[in-house]
Amino acid sequence: MELKMNYQYTYFVHPFVVKESKFQKYIQSLLRNKNFKLRVFQKSKDIELYNYFSPKTREMLFSGFAHSKSKLEKLEALPDDTKSAILSKYPCTIFEYKLEEDIQGKTAEDKGIFFKIQKIEVICFNSGICFFTMKTNVEDSKDFADILNFNYKFRDIKQENVLNNYDKIYLQTSTFSDVSKLTEFIKSITGSDIETMKLDIDTQRFLTYSYVCIDREAWNSNKNFEDIEYNFVKYANFLAADNSVDLKQNKAVEFSQWKYAKFGFTKQGVVLFTSSSDINNFTDLPDKFENEYFYTYILNLYKKIYLKKLETEFKKASNLKVTRKKFIEFTKNLWILDITEDEIGSNINYRLSKIFELDKLYYEIKTKYDILYKEMNIEKNSKGIIFVTIILVISLIFNVLNYVEMIKLK
Repeated sequence: MELKMNYQYTYFVHPFVVKESKFQKYIQSLLRNKNFKLRVFQKSKDIELYNYFSPKTREMLFSGFAHSKSKLEKLEALPDDTKSAILSKYPCTIFEYKLEEDIQGKTAEDKGIFFKIQKIEVICFNSGICFFTMKTNVEDSKDFADILNFNYKFRDIKQENVLNNYDKIYLQTSTFSDVSKLTEFIKSITGSDIETMKLDIDTQRFLTYSYVCIDREAWNSNKNFEDIEYNFVKYANFLAADNSVDLKQNKAVEFSQWKYAKFGFTKQGVVLFTSSSDINNFTDLPDKFENEYFYTYILNLYKKIYLKKLETEFKKASNLKVTRKKFIEFTKNLWILDITEDEIGSNINYRLSKIFELDKLYYEIKTKYDILYKEMNIEKNSKGIIFVTIILVISLIFNVLNYVEMIKLK
């Protein structure tokens, strides 16, 4: 019997890097785009995010929490160039894209995967590291196979030369006429790949962050998870529905805090596979997954990319002092930071750090930094010794000459 689902959505995430010297202009371009709006976080309407993240993390990710209504109004009234200068200094700024509400009817094709775009955001850190994020959901389908195929095919869609021919995936929105127009739009937002490719970031594939709640008939008190585990493995590893999966080759790190919900973590993304046997799985948990847990994911992605950026900058001898300062600030302001005191959030954060091998990357850079710092000090000390020696030699010569002159006078 085919597995059925009650609820699902998928975020596709595309990291990209803006050159730091051009970052303010990039923020200004978003401000001038009438379809982009600065997302403002407020305690009254974002109380779950406020309570979940630690004060320092809130300050970094959601600066709006610290702003009064009058301060936000003053910021909004400023010219775009002044506003961009201010926002470019914030640790993180988030923009939301306004999507049209009217939806196209289905195409003449009666078979295929129809999907809708629910939300688009651009998350920008002041280091120039940004994330294009897009929330989607498969329309008018209860077949779990469709979400498997959609996640599998759509995350690689940027590799296609002729996107309209991409295996019957149809976009159901009036904002973009087809997938090709959507891809052009993404490119217009992310810009040149030069800085991104310098950090060895895959520019041809989306990272995937997906939630599904399957029908309770397949997973309940009488039917075990093990009976459908092969479906979870396909989902967590972003495989097609017709893939003959070998459970022993599962690359996903699993984590479960609840009876009818299981996380899957890989370097390609995160999934949460749940059953409607628990009412929480189609009420509260989907909201947490796309808010508190999603920004935990983004923050860990940011750590990984920023560490790669520092590693690249350490290789440039001319930037050692500047890079050294950045590394110290990263350590002080983010690396040693407790993101959350929430137990589940802490578990998610821990597993993400392991998947991204953040400890390994950090200590490799720290070792390079320590060596370079010692070399700089040795070189500095050597220059000091040489300078003192030269002064001593000059002084000695001067004293000898004086001594000779004194003998002549006698």
